[in-house]
Amino acid sequence: MKKDIVIFDLDGTLLNTLNDLADSTNLALSHYGFPQRSVEEVRNFVGNGVAKLIERAIPDGLSNPKFDECLSFFKKCYAENMYNKTAPYPGIIDMLIALRNRGFKIAVVSNKFDAAVKELCAKYFEDLVDIAIGENEAEGIKKKPAPDTVLKVLKDFGLENDKAIYVGDSEVDIMTAENSNMPCISVTWGFKDTDFLIEHGAKIIVNSPEEIIKYLEN
Repeated sequence: MKKDIVIFDLDGTLLNTLNDLADSTNLALSHYGFPQRSVEEVRNFVGNGVAKLIERAIPDGLSNPKFDECLSFFKKCYAENMYNKTAPYPGIIDMLIALRNRGFKIAVVSNKFDAAVKELCAKYFEDLVDIAIGENEAEGIKKKPAPDTVLKVLKDFGLENDKAIYVGDSEVDIMTAENSNMPCISVTWGFKDTDFLIEHGAKIIVNSPEEIIKYLEN
């Protein structure tokens, strides 16, 4: 069935945010005297929201008495530094333009905190994204892999899930699409490699943004 809307993950799918996430993580850890983390470690920590990122990065996780302070400090650091090294992956802007020209609606659903998602999308994608939603569990909307944020997008557009396809780079995205009863396109240029994606149930795998366009056309 023809799709009307493409719902994208953000980090690792549209934007390469890894180095800014790693830098802000280490600024927060350093501020409280905790050991630094490598970029590769942070790569494995992301995908489930910034609270989980800091839980994984900080010694003793949630049991650490400085967890809440460190998380708040990370958010402050990231808000101030999220444009330092972040950029769209090659071919992403052209792909979004091509999808827009073909009549697709475009949404972004992320586990990054909502304010950052909206700000990043406004800066890098301007009018190419119709709606951007980030983590906002304080409002009772569960984060991925729960389907809540995806279903909110569909409700806002008055669309059923059979009119949508999800695009992401991680196992969280595969699970999100499954929980939302829609297919998932898994991309290989993000934070997880091909073997990892296959191991976690990826069915449709693309190696370039251009392949997303070809898949949707066929």
